[in-house]
Amino acid sequence: MEVKTIGLDLAKNIFQVHGVDATGEVRITKRLRRHQLREFFAGLQPCLVGIEACPTAHYWGRELKSLGHDVRLIPPQYVKPYVRRNKNDAADAAAICEAVARPAMRFVPIKEPEQQAALMLHRTRDLMVGQRTQLLNAFRSHAAEFGVIAPKGSQNVATLLQACEEAQLPALALELLRVLHRQINEAAERIDEVETQISAWYKANEVCRRLSSVPGIGPLTATAIAATVPDPGVFKSGREFAAWLGLTLRQNSSGGKDRLGRITRKGNQHVRRLLIIGAHAALLNSRVLKATDWVQSMMQRRPRQVVAVALANKMARIAWALIARGTSYKVAAAA
Repeated sequence: MEVKTIGLDLAKNIFQVHGVDATGEVRITKRLRRHQLREFFAGLQPCLVGIEACPTAHYWGRELKSLGHDVRLIPPQYVKPYVRRNKNDAADAAAICEAVARPAMRFVPIKEPEQQAALMLHRTRDLMVGQRTQLLNAFRSHAAEFGVIAPKGSQNVATLLQACEEAQLPALALELLRVLHRQINEAAERIDEVETQISAWYKANEVCRRLSSVPGIGPLTATAIAATVPDPGVFKSGREFAAWLGLTLRQNSSGGKDRLGRITRKGNQHVRRLLIIGAHAALLNSRVLKATDWVQSMMQRRPRQVVAVALANKMARIAWALIARGTSYKVAAAA
């Protein structure tokens, strides 16, 4: 078949294919089972394949790329405008086929298995931290129902359990609180194990060590950026990288009037959150940063949260420059 462009709509078991030739005429509209997909693409001449970016898109992107096809992943929000009328698998595949051929379309780089494994470290840590927080909240809430109160924080769990034992709570309640206490300790141990692996990956990665020299960027943020953005060439500039993270202002401009609002909060939420947390820490602890004229003037004019977000934006631009140019961070000379 003379197929030049294919839109592939992924699913768990049923995949929809929509292919067109060089003139845009539809040549293929087909549903495939999971075990038929690789065999089908192996029988085609190399062509442009568009896939909507989703959790399994990187795996299938690598598989089809190994067969000689030019595979490109498209953000889902860029595919939606091309869907005609009702949404279904066939309409989605046709929209992907239309979108991937647009010259100004933006694409998501295909992640390698090692990169996905590094990102799993951060996702696993976030999951475990969330579970520990749920256990801590449950422990304190159950104790409060019997009138036993203690300060917040995981360091006060043992003290709270001891206070519950001294308050002569019912035996069943004490047994359940001990179960929660053991779960909290086990979650803390698992978090320490994952953080040890993140630390080892950080020490073995030269880019991470250069990124951590930036005030406000520690090993956790450095590894997250290095794993998320292995190729800085995807972005034209540091501002584009900051905009991808959602750290630039939302625009609602019209008629020659610029109307700027809050940050867009689009893009990678995990890296954005780490950068803002690091910016807050730098504003508190970094003497070099506190002495910067830009930070001092901002602190006098704007709220602290606004200054932290602006600093996170600047940190993102610096991080992109360090990765793209292969340089190390240098403190700006005093004026």
